[in-house]
Amino acid sequence: MTDITDYSPKGVLKNKHLLTLKDYSAEEIYEILLLAAQEKKRYKSGVKNDALKGKILAMIFSKSSTRTRLSFEAGMIQLGGYPMFLNASDMQLGRNEPLSDTARVISRMGIDGIMIRTYDQKDVEELAAYGGVPVINGLTDLYHPCQVLADLLTVYERFGRLRGLKLAYIGDGNNMANSYMIGCAKLGIDVSIVGPKEYAPQKDITDYAKTQGTVTVTEDITRGVSGADVICTDVFFSMGQEKDKSKERLLTPYQVNDELMKKTGKDSTIFLHCLPAHRGEEVTASVIDGKQSFVFDEAENRLHAQKAVMLLLLGQKSISN
Repeated sequence: MTDITDYSPKGVLKNKHLLTLKDYSAEEIYEILLLAAQEKKRYKSGVKNDALKGKILAMIFSKSSTRTRLSFEAGMIQLGGYPMFLNASDMQLGRNEPLSDTARVISRMGIDGIMIRTYDQKDVEELAAYGGVPVINGLTDLYHPCQVLADLLTVYERFGRLRGLKLAYIGDGNNMANSYMIGCAKLGIDVSIVGPKEYAPQKDITDYAKTQGTVTVTEDITRGVSGADVICTDVFFSMGQEKDKSKERLLTPYQVNDELMKKTGKDSTIFLHCLPAHRGEEVTASVIDGKQSFVFDEAENRLHAQKAVMLLLLGQKSISN
């Protein structure tokens, strides 16, 4: 398979869950992206799709959220299903009751799928092991596969292809860096992670990604961003992290600004940010609010990518044009 444009959708996924893109082949990622593009076209044309009518998605949130809750909740309603919001602080989740028991209870209540946004990747994996229904990772401290799927859809829309492009992620080697390395490498996108060595992405994940494609981890901004078609960044301090002056000092030179964008050597380079953004910290207002920024297309694409994931995992068997 050379690129997404050569792939013919099958309408099914081998995977029952979306825990990390490590579990997905390039073809399965293409499957999601092409269905997402189709669902977006339907949405823009006002064509309804109630393929998940009667389905219930339990949405567990240990971390607060804007885009994740909006995209899954709106997406499930638009597909005819019912989203059930569950605040982890109001449940017995991982406290007085083992998570494995919670998973078993949820699956006995007529729930068709679980989306969870939490801290520990092990929580997502335990739900999948014991729940008996599809589990979707809405975010953990280790991975953010749903966001990267939305970003890949945005890149595909902009460039009409994926393979052969270059994406540079700037800053903290967090869950976004981990997921970019895996997703991009599998699809033939050269990926550079650019930041201080003290905050490089996790080594075992980097080593895995390098077995899938071209991955570079570097402190050198010029080397990392040269020739990049896409520049991405994230906040210096992820949700739940306290501000640290030492970390801020190390990351500040990696702020995405006009000078950094020029170092790509391309006028066509686009800028992405998973949001929320802190203007004046990891990115300047001139970049995120400028003509190269596609952050709100990217945010909207969370809806369409999430709908594709839910359709494929919670019941759709075929894709019709």
